[in-house]
Amino acid sequence: MPEDHQRDKKDDKEILRVGTAVRRRRRALELTLAVVAERSGLSVPFLSQIENERARPSMRSLQRVAEALETTVDQLLAAADSALSVGLVRADDDPGLELGAGVRPLVRGHHQLHALEFTGMQDAGREYQHRNDELMYVAEGAVEVEAEGRAYRLSRGDALHLSGGVRHRWRATEPDTKILVVAVAEHIDAADESRR
Repeated sequence: MPEDHQRDKKDDKEILRVGTAVRRRRRALELTLAVVAERSGLSVPFLSQIENERARPSMRSLQRVAEALETTVDQLLAAADSALSVGLVRADDDPGLELGAGVRPLVRGHHQLHALEFTGMQDAGREYQHRNDELMYVAEGAVEVEAEGRAYRLSRGDALHLSGGVRHRWRATEPDTKILVVAVAEHIDAADESRR
């Protein structure tokens, strides 16, 4: 019984926090509150209260909002789970993800910000292009980066900012290299050199 009560409290908290996810989704679709109100049959003031997390929608109301936003309740709740959070990743934490040897996520879950730590003789081996900005910071060692036809050599303490749309590739040039790559989400696609 206490386990069910705990789960209910968690569900209530997620439903209350869903407002940020609703607002993000509505803005991503470039919809006004009035349009969502018309589609869902809910009032503009009530939707505003949901978005500002001053009202807790019932599951039926949340279903109507999700349909109006062309998504599902599960997707809104998943987005709500990551909407307001503080995440700590310790140096010795097991990431629990198969990202490859020497690659460690620095941000857990699905967030707009992505951050990875690459350790050792990493060679990206392919060209990347991201929709949004990216920052590479060399914590240890050295890296060679090719971006838009120019080569950059980065050493400890150097940082390289790549604006969205810049095509690039990189590789570590010293054995104990440690690079932090921080990017805004939404990857365009990567051109795999082995397929060319």
